[in-house]
Amino acid sequence: MNYSKPYILYPVNLALERAIASSLGLLDEEMLELATPDRSVPVADNFLYTRGNFEQHSFSANVFESLRDALEASLTDELRKQDQLAWAETHSRLGNILGAIGQQQHDTETFQKAVECFTLALEEYKQEDSPSEWAATQANLATALHAMGRLESDSKALNKAVDAYTAALLVYTKKETPEEWKLIMLQLGMTLHTYGKLLKGNRTLQKAVVAYKNVLSELDADNYPVELAAAHNNCGAVLLNLAESEENPERFEEAARSFETGWKVCMEQQRPVHLSVLCRVNKATALRELAELTNDAALAEDVADEFELILECFPHALQPLCVKHCEEQLNQSKKIAGISAA
Repeated sequence: MNYSKPYILYPVNLALERAIASSLGLLDEEMLELATPDRSVPVADNFLYTRGNFEQHSFSANVFESLRDALEASLTDELRKQDQLAWAETHSRLGNILGAIGQQQHDTETFQKAVECFTLALEEYKQEDSPSEWAATQANLATALHAMGRLESDSKALNKAVDAYTAALLVYTKKETPEEWKLIMLQLGMTLHTYGKLLKGNRTLQKAVVAYKNVLSELDADNYPVELAAAHNNCGAVLLNLAESEENPERFEEAARSFETGWKVCMEQQRPVHLSVLCRVNKATALRELAELTNDAALAEDVADEFELILECFPHALQPLCVKHCEEQLNQSKKIAGISAA
């Protein structure tokens, strides 16, 4: 089964941003000046919220390696003897920085180092004694494992990521810690989707849908606009892959509705325009596949019109590979509809 690859949206990694902010004091003044990105000239970023698990928006990536070096230098045996929890926290911060570097460099070895950092932190953080820190570190470990598993198509890493997120949910509950619960459930849905595609397992994909629908019942547009849009869009992505596996027209229609809702959230909450466009591209892709499955020429013609409109009206919001995708989908839609692609 060859699944399509709808566009996925990644909410802000708050753990990474906190790790950077709490470690800046280790830098000298010259490096500290590089920490804040230059926003004097606004530039449209059509990759925002699409880069992956370790994207962050408040600091410059120029300081990642300096922060890594400073944190590694502070991890002495003496620190562990004097303050085990501070030693664990430093490892947790270092793990997040390494995760960001690993994503930036597409480097499995660096991701593995991040995983090792979180694992070492868990030697000191115990669920019974430090439940919040233990759960946060389990979530960080899961995020690194998901990123590494996605990069390497590693089912073992993805399975461990699911286990670590599930462990975090032993502490982060909807009733007691709703903020943390929402973000973990969203990440769990993303991980189950990646894992399910690798396994080619409908059951795991269905679990991803359940995770998304659970969190969608708790998110609201005013306080969680990006997370809400991401949950709708990413749930649509799972439904689309399930529809392909099952050859189920109703699943394709459900996926299209989910993408459309994500698109509307982005528009109503005035999120960056490329996010609504990506949701729209995903919806049109789902409907193109439905038209092919059902041999519906009228639907295919409507989808062709939609892709033409996207390419004509939103060229400024499309990533280069997205343009290519839209052009391919347009030609396929015309072929189904019996329209000349010329």
